[in-house]
Amino acid sequence: MIDPIQTLCQLVAIPSVNPMGLSCDGDRLGEARLTDHLETLFRSLGIPFQRQPVHPGRDNILASVVGHVPPEAGGRLVLFSVHQDTVPGAGMTIPPWTPRIHENRLYGRGACDVKGGMAAMLAAIARLHQERPAAMPTIVVACTVNEEFGFTGAAALPRLWEPGVSKLLPRRPDAAVVAEPTSLQVVVAHKGVVRWRCHARGRAAHSAQPEAGENAIYRMARALVAIERYQKEVVGPLGFHPLCGGATLSVGMIAGGVSVNTVPDRCTIEIDRRLAGREEPGPAQRHLIEYLQRQCDAAAWLEHEAPLMSGLPLDNDANGPLAERLAAATCEVAGQCRQIGVPYATDAAVLAAAGVPAVVFGPGSIAQAHTADEWIDLGEVHQAAEIYYRFARRCPG
Repeated sequence: MIDPIQTLCQLVAIPSVNPMGLSCDGDRLGEARLTDHLETLFRSLGIPFQRQPVHPGRDNILASVVGHVPPEAGGRLVLFSVHQDTVPGAGMTIPPWTPRIHENRLYGRGACDVKGGMAAMLAAIARLHQERPAAMPTIVVACTVNEEFGFTGAAALPRLWEPGVSKLLPRRPDAAVVAEPTSLQVVVAHKGVVRWRCHARGRAAHSAQPEAGENAIYRMARALVAIERYQKEVVGPLGFHPLCGGATLSVGMIAGGVSVNTVPDRCTIEIDRRLAGREEPGPAQRHLIEYLQRQCDAAAWLEHEAPLMSGLPLDNDANGPLAERLAAATCEVAGQCRQIGVPYATDAAVLAAAGVPAVVFGPGSIAQAHTADEWIDLGEVHQAAEIYYRFARRCPG
């Protein structure tokens, strides 16, 4: 067996920063070092593993503990999924890659999102491999890449369960548990997301003769007024889920101009649209584009790029029995457990769209994820390891 806290310290000490669309040059960008570490760990435990290339130098890695009845013979197959990447460590008030324990909290980038959950899953699968509980299903843990900027690691997993492709994942899983910081509550529904860049075009001129140009920042200002009105008056009713709430929209970044004495010919914003209910990314993006064309007569000067990332919402229409089994294991260990909805997006929706009932569950609170002093409660990490183990041991095999 392995100690989840020692394992968590090792994971946090290995930078695995999502390059966020940039190249993976530099020793702290990309997941490769962490993937290599996980391969070494699985080798040392004697657990069969497989790497799956997703992007250049960025691989998913999977490991499998075969159950009482193998999947090929009709046995159950359960997927534990957890992403390897973190957001950047810039701007943190603590050393991001130096794990520090203080008052039963472990501090460092990724401690909460989501290496605490990864350490708990690794501890559980190592214990399952050693003890081989009677009648347990086959458990496959998939450590995926690029969750923070596109969910493409999870999206690559279904290619493995095509006939003859993977011995570790020989068919579609019967269920999936996705690790995220949920405070040990079972997330059965969440919002989706679509993000994209929008550009206002203008015409450059000297600032001494601004009338000779077309100021792209002024044009974007008109668009932003319309977007704010759209956010307040239009977007909410477009999608709704009783556990997650309504659809939302936010503009999070803006850039424009080259110098103060030049009329800018370009201004760019980045838009974050959260999807609720049964909304889909494409129609949600088009709805705003068409609204801006009507409100601002913007078709001639406003450009919208294809999405930077998109993810579907997770609905709770197919994961009820899975959620009940996981909640029962959680109540045994933690004393209580609720089935909830959350406003953020995860890999679970990707798996659900591929026909796998999926829930989200893990130690830590989303309130600590991505923060300047990110931390996780070590008691929850220990509890999560026990919960994952009990759930897997008792899941029908």
